[in-house]
Amino acid sequence: MNKFNGLNLSLGNLSLLSDAKTRSISSENRSGGKGKGGMAPAAPEGPARDLGDGWKCHAWDAIQPGEVFELADIKGPGAIQSMWITGSICRDVILRIYWDKQKFPSVECPLGDFFASPWSDPGKPNTMPQFYPQVNSLPVAVNPKNGMNCFWEMPFRKHCRMTLENRNPKDNARVYFQVNYTLTDIPENSAYFHAQFRRVNPLPYKEVYTILDGVKGHGHYVGTVMGWGVNNSNWWGEGEIKFFLDGDKEFPTICGTGTEDYFGGSYNWDIGEYKTYTTAFLGMHQVIRPDGLYNSQHRHSMYRWHIMDPIRLEQDLKVTIQALGWRKEGRFLPGQHDICSVAYWYQTLPATPFPQLPDRDYLEII
Repeated sequence: MNKFNGLNLSLGNLSLLSDAKTRSISSENRSGGKGKGGMAPAAPEGPARDLGDGWKCHAWDAIQPGEVFELADIKGPGAIQSMWITGSICRDVILRIYWDKQKFPSVECPLGDFFASPWSDPGKPNTMPQFYPQVNSLPVAVNPKNGMNCFWEMPFRKHCRMTLENRNPKDNARVYFQVNYTLTDIPENSAYFHAQFRRVNPLPYKEVYTILDGVKGHGHYVGTVMGWGVNNSNWWGEGEIKFFLDGDKEFPTICGTGTEDYFGGSYNWDIGEYKTYTTAFLGMHQVIRPDGLYNSQHRHSMYRWHIMDPIRLEQDLKVTIQALGWRKEGRFLPGQHDICSVAYWYQTLPATPFPQLPDRDYLEII
């Protein structure tokens, strides 16, 4: 009988024994080494000064302005199994993940957007719940206040490197984190996790928003996160999402019927007001409403995980969504909105390099 490698865990195999090795990287154990946690000495002026070594002496790290902080450096084979991060959750902090010594990252995304929180802004008071939405889904959970959790399984064969870049030119970024992983054999048919961020503000008139393009390889698409800042009155989400698979040109293989439909709702989410929801596989979990003063427009956060229905690709993939509202005489109005997205997928290496991430000012939530 083949040995269980400790991956693809579920209630059906959780009781099986395995030779996989459990490891974890945090501020208290930057190497993830066995028996190397909690070794930082107590600082003379720190909170553990009366208790001594081993009493929570290095719970977080500061990332200097412009610094690229190495979150994890792991020699494989193995797999990331979960991540928890909090602290400076904003567009100034960029998460990147590199697999097997690849030159280009397979994950490149502002930290909050990666965890389905595109409108994260640490400047907002924590007494305003609309700015701190919860996510209660299978691969991503966001809990009060700004506890970002990820359970995507991310296998690698040779090496995993994770970094956080602080783009703020003046202020440190503070990060608390735990990266939990296993060292184990990886099956030959395991693909590599990818996530790509995009943002357009505003979307040009009569243009289609591109969620993902340029993917080359064998794999499957597993999720979409979107942030949508609405720049017109009335309903805005009539646009269709389209998946162009393996050589599709003008017309896609998969075509949806509307924005709210793709994210599991219907009829404009209209029950007299927007009602948020967060479920295992899909949600519209945040609505930032105009306040009559400084918050001048609706902003929405949405996610759709293709876990039970992954979209398979053999050679290439492009994903787009239309921005459509209503105008007079029952005609569609092409929207000009502030739209951002994160696409999640698995594929073989090498992957096509991502488009260059826009600069700090372009990513700013305005």
